[in-house]
Amino acid sequence: MIYLDYNATSPLRPEARQRMLHLLEEAFGNASSLHQKGRQARAVVEEARARLLAALGDPRGQIVFTSGGTEADNLALKGVARANRQKGDHLIVSSVEHHAVLHAAQSLAEEGIRVTLLPVDHRGLVDLQFLQGAITPKTVLISVMHANNEVGAVQPIEAIGRIARERGVLFHTDGVQSFGKLPLDAREAGADLVSLSAHKIGGPKGVGALYLRQGLRIAPLIHGGPHEHSLRAGTENVAGIGGMQAALEAALDERRDGAAGRVEGLRNRLEEGLKERVPDLLVNGQGVPRLPGTLNASFRGCHGETLLMAFDLAGIAVSTGSACSSGSTEQSHVLAAMGLEASSIEGSIRFSLGWGTTGEEIGECLERIPPIVERVRRAAVSREG
Repeated sequence: MIYLDYNATSPLRPEARQRMLHLLEEAFGNASSLHQKGRQARAVVEEARARLLAALGDPRGQIVFTSGGTEADNLALKGVARANRQKGDHLIVSSVEHHAVLHAAQSLAEEGIRVTLLPVDHRGLVDLQFLQGAITPKTVLISVMHANNEVGAVQPIEAIGRIARERGVLFHTDGVQSFGKLPLDAREAGADLVSLSAHKIGGPKGVGALYLRQGLRIAPLIHGGPHEHSLRAGTENVAGIGGMQAALEAALDERRDGAAGRVEGLRNRLEEGLKERVPDLLVNGQGVPRLPGTLNASFRGCHGETLLMAFDLAGIAVSTGSACSSGSTEQSHVLAAMGLEASSIEGSIRFSLGWGTTGEEIGECLERIPPIVERVRRAAVSREG
């Protein structure tokens, strides 16, 4: 199987697996316990917390460990909105956010919070002029992701952060897809909150984090003990947190060694090869900075789910969009927001490469994919005829 669905989840890195196995045996204590095993577990959690803060460029900030990116997004939006009801009741979120943000905003709308959707252009970038005009004295938070999970478009978060600071509005960015893959300095970006996830960079599932600027107070989602600065009750997943740190260390080492350029080169080879071999192919999100390993392409004349299954039978694992929308009959809200025609959205496939992708695998894809697309298109024409 050639696995090209890293944006959905990444295979567990050997470094993370080794670290977790060690911690499961040796650091099994409750990190809130005062005895030796508890202190050992606490040291693992605090070391990981400091490492994540250093990677985000703000050692003085806070890290709240969560069950993943979805919880981190929910904690950011709901935590800020509920803690600032006296100040304002208005949120601005981009129209191409992950459903973890969009559905959290929808939930807040049911509580009486006003939500403005920030439009994007045909490349997937937010409209900064619209953002300027959308901010009101009652706006408490702007939420715009760093890099899009479907098309890979990297948003101008530094410019958004400047606008937010000038207008006295908090800024949250969903860094789930970009953290460990692209530079992400919270202070340079002007981000007050950043959502993170372990399994997108080769760490374990079920572990994530929310970064908070120093001194920022939000309301918790989960109540109980005083864990995680009293913002996320529950015994910490020590092995998972250690695995997240190990995966981050490996990802940062690869970036320093130029691995991001290697993955981008493989993505470009796949993109150019498909454009040469497959007629009537549209690459979505061209012309802007993208995640190194993300390629979203519309195979016009095909149905995306039919192609996905055909690729799967040929030993290639891809996606039709966000894995969190799997099983839904709705078209991609990201591509729709970018203004794509329904036929192009219907035939879209996301290829996402990562740390384990090889040149041999890309070569195999370029051999296997064109005849599959031709066969699927012929079958579609036959059915219509």
